[in-house]
Amino acid sequence: MPLHFSAALGRWPLAWLLLPLFTVLTACAIPAGPTALPARSLVGTEWRLENLAGGGVLDRAQATLVFPEPGRVAGSGSCNRFFGSVTLEQDRIGFGQMGATRMTCIGAVGDQENRYLAALQQAERFEVRGTTLLIHARGMDQLLRFIRTKP
Repeated sequence: MPLHFSAALGRWPLAWLLLPLFTVLTACAIPAGPTALPARSLVGTEWRLENLAGGGVLDRAQATLVFPEPGRVAGSGSCNRFFGSVTLEQDRIGFGQMGATRMTCIGAVGDQENRYLAALQQAERFEVRGTTLLIHARGMDQLLRFIRTKP
């Protein structure tokens, strides 16, 4: 005759005390790590670049990244506005064909914009940790780090 769990708990009062402990220990066994947001959760978010692959960014020329709808990306490169396509699948990210306005960007602003847009073209993987978006780009030792600005 099979022994049912509820019958076992009735026979062994100590089991009632151990059940909550077992539940807590089982929940704690889930590995902690970066918050894995599904790719679709980036849709509707906006981010400001805080670190460009190990280098700081210019305060007066903010670079941004916006995911306005599925498959689309936009933002500011630092001087020009850009727009294009993006592919998100689990933790993978890839930026497709991109277009941008054509204002002349000279000096440090132009350099930052060129490095930023080139890094996006090399993007391979992303992770979200709270209000921080990290993008791993091929050929770069450091990450692109963004801070969420909306929502």
